Amino acid sequence: MSRIKACFDRLKAEGRGALLPYLEAFDPDYETSLALLRQMPEAGADLIEVGVPFSDPSADGPTIQLAAQRGLKAGATLKGVLELIHQFRQGDDHTPIILMGYYNPINHYGVERFCKDARQAGVDGLIIVDLPPEEVEELAPYAKAEGLDIITLTAPTTPDERLKTILKDASGFVYYVSITGITGTRSATEEQLKAAMTRLRGATDLPIVAGFGITTPEQARTASRISNGAVVASAIIKEMAATYDEQGRATAASLPTALEKIRSLAKAVRG
Repeated sequence: MSRIKACFDRLKAEGRGALLPYLEAFDPDYETSLALLRQMPEAGADLIEVGVPFSDPSADGPTIQLAAQRGLKAGATLKGVLELIHQFRQGDDHTPIILMGYYNPINHYGVERFCKDARQAGVDGLIIVDLPPEEVEELAPYAKAEGLDIITLTAPTTPDERLKTILKDASGFVYYVSITGITGTRSATEEQLKAAMTRLRGATDLPIVAGFGITTPEQARTASRISNGAVVASAIIKEMAATYDEQGRATAASLPTALEKIRSLAKAVRG
């Protein structure tokens, strides 16, 4: 059984949804992001999304764009991100890791090689933001061969017929982009989330997590109860980045600030 399925099965038995915090690899440096990654599970992360820094993160808002720029400045590469996850796996063999990014670095790396290296590093699932269903076959055979789940994205504007196409080869869970627009800019209402979950659960048996615009513990609690989990990204990165020095380097307050944010979100989700 995959780590993703095992995690959602356990949470279902516990009667609660998941917290999926996001970490931008190499932000603001390799050592700090590895330290944060290692401490996220103890702080309350059920699954973790690891972002691959990219020069043109078109789906992301200003907060994650800046994090990606810092990561690239610190020397982030796709190979380096896989090494980061490999190091994390030396001490944690059960927390699911979802790699989130864009297709260009994967294509440049070599799709088959990437999928093999990702599995060996300890990646469980892939969210490739700009890879449409019509082109997923460029990746799917190699991902499936390595047991990697391809996490598909749906949105409020996705028509029912399009939804069938998107969900046809989905695995792991479905990521519901709860707003139209970029990350970290605004939030969906409780009523909007409920309506979306009713529609999506009529189309798939996979767990559904909600992301984009979830910033507060209260919003995470609501989203994780209506769906099967809440993704929080920009809010964590923004609070952590506020502790960096004038040169954009981590300070003694950086890790404690990020971890306290995750703890507050986890407490709400588990409450």
